[in-house]
Amino acid sequence: MIQQKSSAAGGEVIDAISRFLAAPPEGTPTEIIEAFNSFGDGQILPPKLFLETVEQAPVAISITDPSARILYVNQAFEKLTGYGRDDVIGHNESMLSSRSTPISVYQELWKTIQSKQVWQGTLVNHKKCQEEYLAELVISPVLAPSGEVSYYLGMHRDITSMHQLEQRLKFQKSLTEAALDAAPMVVAMITAERKVLLDNHAYKALLGDCRGVEPAGLFLDALEQQIDFDLVDACRTGKGFTNVEIRLDLAGSTAPRWFACSAVRVDELDEAAQNYFKQQEQTRYCLLLIANEVTGSRKRINEVRLNMIRASMAEQQMVETMREAISGAIFKMQVPFNIIRAALAMPGTGSDKCGVCQVLHQALESGNEAMESLQAALPSPTLEQASMVNINEILHEVMRLSTDRLLASGVVVDWRPAAVLSSVTGRPNALRGLFKYLIDNAIQAVNESGQDYREIRLQSRQVDQELVVEVMDNGPGIPDSMRLKVFEPFFCGWLRAGEHAGMGLTMAQEVIVGHGGSIEVDADFYGGCRVFVRLPVKGAGGV
Repeated sequence: MIQQKSSAAGGEVIDAISRFLAAPPEGTPTEIIEAFNSFGDGQILPPKLFLETVEQAPVAISITDPSARILYVNQAFEKLTGYGRDDVIGHNESMLSSRSTPISVYQELWKTIQSKQVWQGTLVNHKKCQEEYLAELVISPVLAPSGEVSYYLGMHRDITSMHQLEQRLKFQKSLTEAALDAAPMVVAMITAERKVLLDNHAYKALLGDCRGVEPAGLFLDALEQQIDFDLVDACRTGKGFTNVEIRLDLAGSTAPRWFACSAVRVDELDEAAQNYFKQQEQTRYCLLLIANEVTGSRKRINEVRLNMIRASMAEQQMVETMREAISGAIFKMQVPFNIIRAALAMPGTGSDKCGVCQVLHQALESGNEAMESLQAALPSPTLEQASMVNINEILHEVMRLSTDRLLASGVVVDWRPAAVLSSVTGRPNALRGLFKYLIDNAIQAVNESGQDYREIRLQSRQVDQELVVEVMDNGPGIPDSMRLKVFEPFFCGWLRAGEHAGMGLTMAQEVIVGHGGSIEVDADFYGGCRVFVRLPVKGAGGV
C-alpha cells in the first residue's frame, strides 16, 4: 500500500511538471524551462516518460547522495532485493552489503567513484530475507554544474545463476581435462582441415616421440592407406570406425609402434557471432580420435610370428641352398659336356670304329643321365600366395632375423623408415628373401672392408605410386665394371667366397622383377655401396 501511494505521489508530481512545461506561467525564468527540456536532449519530452522508463527498467536502479544515502529505487530494485522503498529510502546503501565481500573491493569502489569515474564490478549482497546473491554493479557519479558529485546512480543485476552455471562448466571442463590427461590412450579432436583442437597428455608425449611431427597427421595417413579413410567425408557423413590397428615407424625408433584406433564425429565448437542463427544442416563437425597403444601385445604376437617366419625362412633357405648347389653343379657339368659334343662334332671323329669316340659317346650318355638325375632332384620353387604386405614390416622382420649376425660382425644399423607406407601386393616370404640377400651381402661387404666402424643403412620412402628402399653399406663398394655383372648367375666377387654360389643377387633380381619392380646399384654413390629397390604401390606385375 505504501509503495502504491509513493508511486501515485510521484506520478502526480510528474503530471504537474508536465502541465507546467506545456503552459508555463507568465514570468517563469527561461533557465528553468531549459533545464527541464535538457532532459530530452533538446527535444521536448514529458518528464513523466523519464520516470516511467526508470520505473519499468528491468535492471535494479538506485540513486544516492554523495554519502551513499538512498534517495530513490525503482521497481526492479524492490523485486530483486525484497526491500520496499520505505525500507531503504533514507538508509545507507551499505545495508545491502555482505561480509563475504572483501574490504579491499569496497575501498577500490569508493576510490574510483570519488575520483568521478565509473566503477564496474561484482559484490556479494543480501536480500531482505538475508539470502546472499552476486550483484553485477555499475556506479556512475552524477556531477553538478560546478563539477562536484551531486548523486550516485547505481545499477545492478543478480548474476548468481550465471555464476553457478559458469562454475559448473568450469568444473565439467576441469573434470573432462583431468579424465583425458589421466587416460593412457591418445585422444585428439581434429577438424576436417586436420587441425588439432583438443588433445591430452598422452598425445603430447607421442608428439615428442614423433620429433615435432603432428601425430594426428600420421594416424590419418595410416588410416587412409589401410582402410581408405576420408576425414572430410567422415566429418560430413558421421561414419566412424572402431579398433582399426595401424603401424607407425617413427624416426629414431628401432621398433614400430602399434595403435588400435577408434573415431566418432562430434559438433565442432563455433563461437562466431555471425553463426548464431545458422541452420542445423550447416553445422561443422570434427573427429574425436582415440588411439590405444597395443605395441606390447602386438610385440608378443610378432615374437611368435617371427619364430614361425624364422622356421619358414630356414626351410626356404635350405631349399634355395639346394637349388643353388644343384644348379651350380649342372652349370659346371655343362662345360665338359659341351667340350665332348664339340669334339665329337669334329671331322673324322664320328666313326664308330674309333675307340676314343666310343668312350666319349659313353661318357656323354652317362653325363646326360646324371644331368637328368640332377634336374629331377632340383627342388621346385615354393608357390606362395600373394597378399597385401607392409614393406617396413618386412624390413624390420629381416633385421630381427639378422640380429645375431649383425651383432657378431659389430655392424651399426641406421634404420630410417617412412613413418607411414602404402601397402603393396606381394609374396611375403619372397620379399623377405630378397631383402635378406641384400642385408647378407651388405654384412659381407663391411666384413671384407676391415674397417673398425661398420654401418648398414636401411631407408624406405614413398614417391607417388612407388616405394623405394635403400640398402647402403660402408664396405669397399662395387666397381663400375662389375655393377651389372653381379646380377649374373654364379658370379661371385667376394674375396672370401666361402659357401657363396653367386646366386643371391640373381635370385633377388628374379623376385623383384616378379613383383613388377626393379633393383639397381647406385653408380654415383661413394664410400661403399647403395642398392635401390623399387616396388609399385598399385598392382604388382607378375605376382
